[in-house]
Amino acid sequence: MWYYLFKYVFMGPGLRLMGRPRIEGLENIPDDGHALIASNHLAVVDSFYLPLMVPRRIFFLAKSEYFTGTGLKGRFQRWFFSTSGQIPIDRSGADAAAGALKAGRRVLDDGGLLCLYPEGTRSPDGRLYKGKTGLARMALETGSPVIPVAMVGTDRINPPGTVLPRPTRITVRVGEPLDFSRYEGMAGNRFIERAVTDEIMYALMRLGGQQYVDVYAASLKNSDGTVKDVPSSPSGPGAKPAA
Repeated sequence: MWYYLFKYVFMGPGLRLMGRPRIEGLENIPDDGHALIASNHLAVVDSFYLPLMVPRRIFFLAKSEYFTGTGLKGRFQRWFFSTSGQIPIDRSGADAAAGALKAGRRVLDDGGLLCLYPEGTRSPDGRLYKGKTGLARMALETGSPVIPVAMVGTDRINPPGTVLPRPTRITVRVGEPLDFSRYEGMAGNRFIERAVTDEIMYALMRLGGQQYVDVYAASLKNSDGTVKDVPSSPSGPGAKPAA
């Protein structure tokens, strides 16, 4: 109930006013059945505008820190993320990947839509960074199609480090589903999972028009949250991600 109240009553009208969002390729999202959504990640509001524009409910995997805060702010944050379809995962320790896979499988086994950000964190500069293989592992384990989604403009409405939104135009581009059934039974093979991940990132690059950088975005962040010097793209503009 809270999910749809947030979407249509409490947050939706304001988001539409600020972002004037539109969606392209909505027909590529099935009306029912399980599927994985692979999205680029430019800003916090990605997780608001994507559910706003897709009629079906979308679940996200969220870091467990969102659910462990203290005080009034911590309790509100925990309530908000729980009621809006976020699933907590522990990203530390050897069992973190297994925990994420287990949580995601529950959503997919129930026929739901699960969205993951293969970059693992927000882009520091609007470019597309190397994808992690967790999404590929989940796709191969569950046999779910992967739907690429490019968020365009969210970095302008909510740049990293800003609090107040800046009105702009948001576009959600949905690509055709990617079928990886040809790799059935190969989950756990790191070369196959890297190949699947690179195919997903290539689809996102073409869909959103971003320049690709073949390093992990998280490796560019200092311990205090600031961003290190961002390298030039090793592959060059428009180049395909390499295994």
